[in-house]
Parts: sequence; C-alpha cells; structure tokens
Amino acid sequence: MNTHPGLIGKKLGNTQVFLEDGTALRVTVIKIGPCTVLGKRTLEKDKYSALILGFEDKREKLVNKPEAGFFAKSGVSPKKVVRELRLPEDVVGQYEVGATLKASEVFAEGQFVDVSGQTKGRGFTGVMKRWNFAGAGTVGHGTHEYKRHGGSIGSNMTPGRVLPNVKMAGQYGDEKVTIQNLKIARIMDDEELLLIEGGVPGPRNGYVTVRGAVKKKNAGKPQAAAN
Repeated sequence: MNTHPGLIGKKLGNTQVFLEDGTALRVTVIKIGPCTVLGKRTLEKDKYSALILGFEDKREKLVNKPEAGFFAKSGVSPKKVVRELRLPEDVVGQYEVGATLKASEVFAEGQFVDVSGQTKGRGFTGVMKRWNFAGAGTVGHGTHEYKRHGGSIGSNMTPGRVLPNVKMAGQYGDEKVTIQNLKIARIMDDEELLLIEGGVPGPRNGYVTVRGAVKKKNAGKPQAAAN
C-alpha cells in the first residue's frame, strides 16, 4: 500500500519542455491542487490514519444533504473530488482540517511519483484491440472472414468447457490504472501546474491522484529541495 503524501489533480494534456542542453522532454501537464484538508482518520477512532482531501469547488445545488453536512463540519466549501489518502500517524498530525496544500509543499522537482487515474472507456472491442492479438494469420485453403478472430477457445472433450480467463472480446478500458516511477520535471506553483515526464492514465480533464513512488528510495520529498 502506498503511504506517501500526495495530491489530487486534473490532467490537462501533453507538451514538451527543453533542458539547458537542448534536450526535449515529453511531459504531461497536470493542474495540481490546491487541495483542501477536509478531515482526518485517526488510530484511536478509526483504527487507521489517513487524510481526506478535496479538489475543485462544487456548486451548492449539486450537493446532497449528507455531503453538505460533511463539508459544513469541515468548515470548507463543497468539493467536486474527494479522496482519502492513507498516511502514517505522524504525517497526518502535521496537517490541520481546512488547510490548503500546494504542490511545492508535498513534492520536489526530480522526485519519482505514482499517478493513478481512470482510463478512457473504449466500449466493446475485439481481441486484436483488447489483447493485441495478431489475427488468424491465414488467407488460404478456403478460410474467409477470419482475419481478426481470436482462434480456438475450447479444449476438446476434456474438460469439455471453456477454461476461465481465456482472452476474448469484451468491454475494454474505464478502469483504475496506476503508472509507477514517473519523474517530476517541473513544479509551477504560480500556475498551479505539475509537469511529469511521460504519460499518465485517463483522458483530458480526467482526475488523477499523484503520490510519492512506492518502489523508489527517494519517494518522499528530497530534503535538499524541501529546504
């Protein structure tokens, strides 16, 4: 489980930035924060520790009564996206309900992060698009209308049925995906932007969660950059 600090953001698109030596980096632009601390989970009350973060304001008319009560208790305006991030108890204790977090307070340039988002929904697709099949591969001996099929799925008399997890056509996309070990290229607090090398899951204007990388030693904010 990832227990590193993180923020909620919105994917804006892709572009490129240039280093001093002229190297071009392809980056994804994320509108990161500012995120508001809506609440806390504590070991004494909830048996685990976490921060509840909110991102982007939501119109009052779209808020139901339970949500309105929660936001009123936190003393903040209603938020469109709410996420709960598991964190160590000592880290949770550093934040107060109602506080606003910026990217530079959580991340540093050069840090590795994991980005989670909901991928594009692609509907019902065939095996070539869904599983990258090569196709039947034959055009002779009387075969026809079979170039994009998946081939045999059975196993003869024994066991006389289709085994589980056989790759077939079906619904593709629209699932939560996490891309790990992406490097932060630039933090732009004034524009509320975060530039991350490579691609992140989801369509434009899709919401993502950015957290310190769980498989990297420098997942936390580097001390040199923090100072």
